[in-house]
Amino acid sequence: MIDTLTPSKSPQTSHSKSAAPLRVLGRSNSFNVRKVLWVCDEIGIPFTREDYGRGFMPTDTPEFLELNLTGQVPVIIDGDRVMRESNTIVRYLAAKHGATDLYPEHPAGRQAIEEWMDWVAYDVTHALRGAFLGGQLREAPYDHPWYIEQGQKELIHVMGLLNKHLSENGPYVMGDRFTIADIPVGLVVNRWFNLTHPGLKRPDYPAVAAYYELMTERPAFRKHGRNGLP
Repeated sequence: MIDTLTPSKSPQTSHSKSAAPLRVLGRSNSFNVRKVLWVCDEIGIPFTREDYGRGFMPTDTPEFLELNLTGQVPVIIDGDRVMRESNTIVRYLAAKHGATDLYPEHPAGRQAIEEWMDWVAYDVTHALRGAFLGGQLREAPYDHPWYIEQGQKELIHVMGLLNKHLSENGPYVMGDRFTIADIPVGLVVNRWFNLTHPGLKRPDYPAVAAYYELMTERPAFRKHGRNGLP
């Protein structure tokens, strides 16, 4: 099943170890692909990346849909295991590689991290459909003026909630340490500061701004987050 996909002629490669590298199918400018690339570099997981998605190899072919019936990136191939959904992949990789500093073994610790990851996946992503897909990329059907305005309002609201949390409990999402909760949240913050739609009146959220600078101290974030891409 895996070999039916044509690999990229020049995949990007990170690290060099004897184990077979992880295969990452997805364009490097994808928000969700970047989560996986970031966690790989944080942990030191070797990977190759192949360009699939918008502007690159299609994701609606029978071969790709056999790997991911939703036709979305990323698809991650780890030996004979094929995975989709970026947040679950990040959790899987942290657990598999024993990165307990990023993702503890205790269920309560994991739950506290996962609730922030899922908050990004639902509440924040819903807001970004209007604010980013509609307002910045002008993608239909999200580019309706009403939808853009509502997305911007909701994004301002959720970023305000994040600012309150970080000001009271930071500097990281989980307090005094970096965890995988910071991966989706960090990418959202990067997007927040890179939105250019004139209708977005970005409030001053000092704790979010400080968090952005804190994330920028991490080489993996500079490579896959604050790298000029929204």
